[in-house]
Amino acid sequence: MPANLGGAELVPLAPMTFRSWDREPKAIDESRLRRDKVVMAKTVLIADDDPHIRQVLAFALEKAGMESRGVEDGEAALAAVAHQRPDLVILDINMPKMDGLEVCRRLRSESDIPILFLSSRDDEIDRVLGIELGADDYVVKPFSPREVVARVTAILRRSAGKGVATPADSVGSLDHNGLSLDLAGWRATWRGVDVALTVTEFGMLRALASAPGRVLSRDMLIDQLHGPGFAVTDRTIDSHIRNLRGKFAKVGCDDLIETRAGLGYSIGNCGGAG
Repeated sequence: MPANLGGAELVPLAPMTFRSWDREPKAIDESRLRRDKVVMAKTVLIADDDPHIRQVLAFALEKAGMESRGVEDGEAALAAVAHQRPDLVILDINMPKMDGLEVCRRLRSESDIPILFLSSRDDEIDRVLGIELGADDYVVKPFSPREVVARVTAILRRSAGKGVATPADSVGSLDHNGLSLDLAGWRATWRGVDVALTVTEFGMLRALASAPGRVLSRDMLIDQLHGPGFAVTDRTIDSHIRNLRGKFAKVGCDDLIETRAGLGYSIGNCGGAG
């Protein structure tokens, strides 16, 4: 029977959750070796008021080659980010003193640090709001620690610029009318105005801008960001698209991304109003 530690259920891995894990044993080992090089010595802050969850996640992350720090409330999380400078933050939505949503809002006002939310099954509205506030991804409790490690690793790989290859990876910049993406610097501008994006938002925009005139389904976008078989809901993708549109609309670009009903998304004209 699965063990339950403070809401974090240790779930047996069979059957596998991710299609990408359904490979020959040698291929799995090589993938893990490549992953370890990316996450080696990375520090993850775990903000959750349940000490058992902090302990389970710390063990899983450290086993994967990462360092971890734990805090029990939102105020402590903000202080830890300011003083310890972690590479990624795992945030529980429901925490004392300051909830995870407010912590995310404050972090996003001054930082693009990657954020992964932990949420309960009945917190769907909060999960969507968390993504719209700028979180990169979320995991629903009860969770498998390996799933959390997989998602943390995927985010860190994108942050390191070592995500799934796209046709634009060999080019220093990508320009589409008023839109310009500095691929090496992970910097987005529209007509010379900087637009601050999260790692996930930048990766999604790069995938769309790399294929002008082509419609990318949600599954195709997920594959571009995480690799084949990674489990991400459609609503998460839609929330990232809304974030991108909103950020560029603030600087005058109201035609960044087009929706193709029943198909997916494509890069827009990026010419702005008028």
